[in-house]
Amino acid sequence: MEHVTSRDGTQIAYQRLGEGPPVVIVGGAMSDHTGGLPLAEALSPHLTAVVVDRRARGESGDRTPGIAGTVEREVEDLAALVEAVGGRATLVGASSGAVLCLAAAAHDLPVDRLVLFEPPFATEQFPPVAPPDMPEQLAALVTQGRDGDAVELFLTRAVGLPAEMVAGMRQSEEWPAMMPLAPSTVYDAALTRRYPRAEAFSSLLTPALVLHGEGTWPLLAASAAALAAALPNAELRAIAGGDHRLDVPTAAAAILDVAGVD
Repeated sequence: MEHVTSRDGTQIAYQRLGEGPPVVIVGGAMSDHTGGLPLAEALSPHLTAVVVDRRARGESGDRTPGIAGTVEREVEDLAALVEAVGGRATLVGASSGAVLCLAAAAHDLPVDRLVLFEPPFATEQFPPVAPPDMPEQLAALVTQGRDGDAVELFLTRAVGLPAEMVAGMRQSEEWPAMMPLAPSTVYDAALTRRYPRAEAFSSLLTPALVLHGEGTWPLLAASAAALAAALPNAELRAIAGGDHRLDVPTAAAAILDVAGVD
């Protein structure tokens, strides 16, 4: 892993594969850079694919925790990363990572194009599920050392998973591995609170490809459609996959297509 220093002194960890124009892959909630590795490997024969541990995840730190300025700090992280890998890049974001990529472009980062997979925007059909003070609730639990409760709260009240499903997850062997990601939930909750609906980006002119899986949850298909309609320079495509899982072969093919790679 390589590291770049963000504006507040936080070290942000990343890994790059391949050679060519840079593409930065930004993951969603409850994930680190490893979630983007299959897509990066698929892109690496043609592009420099960069996967990143967002702030408070994996090998990346967080020298300035707290609610105020959360979105700006993550945008500054991406600004430092884009500068480190060539000065301009295509941003590929999944779920809340797609919202962060939109925020980065809206803050005038040097972004050539956006590829956005199933950002979780609210729509008229599917209103917000998280309470307005979700970031504060999560931050309080993390401060108290109640990481498991923070993850459970995020999954039930922000993501919208059934309580019985999350209760079962707490008994699984995979649950302890999720605990180090608890502080990162504050960032995801703050990001989606700042940008609850796609219309927040209606003046963003950056070329964008908006993707959703053919079998994904209806609310995420509706969100993708709303974003494509709101952006002035966007294309909407349905690709293989479902349940909010990125189908790597069809996603890679779509990214190479918009990047002009044969």
